[in-house]
Amino acid sequence: MTTSWNDTLRGFGRYLRIERSLSPNSVAAYLNDARRLRDYMAKHREGTPPEALTYRDLSDFVSCVAGEEIAVRTQARLISGIRSFCQYMLVENLITDDPSALLEAPMAGRHLPEVLSVEEIDRMVSSIDLVADQGHRNRAIIETMYGCGLRVSELVNMRLTDIHRTEGFVTVTGKGDKQRLVPIGSITLKEIDNYLAYRATMPVITDQNILFLNRRGKRLSRVMVFNIVREAAAAAGIEKTISPHTLRHSFATHLVEGGADLRAVQEMLGHESITTTEIYTHIDRSYLRDTVLMYHPRARSKRDQKRPGAE
Repeated sequence: MTTSWNDTLRGFGRYLRIERSLSPNSVAAYLNDARRLRDYMAKHREGTPPEALTYRDLSDFVSCVAGEEIAVRTQARLISGIRSFCQYMLVENLITDDPSALLEAPMAGRHLPEVLSVEEIDRMVSSIDLVADQGHRNRAIIETMYGCGLRVSELVNMRLTDIHRTEGFVTVTGKGDKQRLVPIGSITLKEIDNYLAYRATMPVITDQNILFLNRRGKRLSRVMVFNIVREAAAAAGIEKTISPHTLRHSFATHLVEGGADLRAVQEMLGHESITTTEIYTHIDRSYLRDTVLMYHPRARSKRDQKRPGAE
C-alpha cells in the first residue's frame, strides 16, 4: 500500500508529540527536516513515496544538504530528524528495513560555551534601571535564569505555583514535559518578590498563573527574553556574544568550579546524559592548569626548583 508524503508527515507529527513526547520546538524541527527530504525527493526523484526511500536516496539528500555549507551541528541534527522519520515508518509497519541505519552523522566536535564571571553577572543585574516599568521584572528574569540554570522555554512557562518557598525549590518543566526540582536561593526569591509587588499593580493579567508577563499581561516570548539579556549585557559593558543560554552555562560552570558533584549538576540542568554535563569540566582552564602544577610529579619538581633556597 502506497501512502502520500502529506499523510505520512501528519502521522509523523502525531508520533513525535504523543509517542515521543517531544517539545513543540523539537517537533517543528524534526518535521521541517522531513519536509526538506520530501521536497528533495519531489525535485530529484519525483513520484517516490516515503516507504520506497532507500539508503542511496538518503545519502544523496545528505550530500546535497552538506553542499549548501550549513553548519556541521545543523547537518547532524537534520540526520537525526531523518532517522526519527524512518523510525516512525518502522513503528507503523510502513517499511520493514530502516534505510537510515547506515547514515553517518558528521563529527560536530565539542565547542566550549561562552561563560560569564560572577562579577559580570553582578554588573548585568546592577545595570538594570529599577525605575523603569519592567526593571524589577528584568532583574528577576536574569537572577532566575542564572540562579536556577533555566532554559528560555523553562523560564517563560514558569508558573507562580511552581515556586515552593518553604522547601526552597522550584518545579521546572523541561524538554519533553519532564519535570525536575531545582533549588532556588534567597537572592533570587527576593528579586522575584520585588517583581511580584509590581506585577500585582498591572491593570490586566491574562495568564494569571504565569510568573513573568509582558506589558499586556501575557507570557513573555523567547525573543523578548533574548532582548532583555542582551540589553543588560550591553548596559553592563560586556562585549562577549551572549544569549540567555549563557546564564545557564555560567550557572553550571560556577557550580562545577565550586566543587559541585557532576551528577547533581546534571539533575539540576535536566540533562538526560551526563556526557552533556561533562562539558563544564573543560571550561575552567586555569583550574586544570593549577591542578597539573600542584600534583603532576614533573611539574611539581620544576616548581620546587624555583623556591627560594632551592639547590
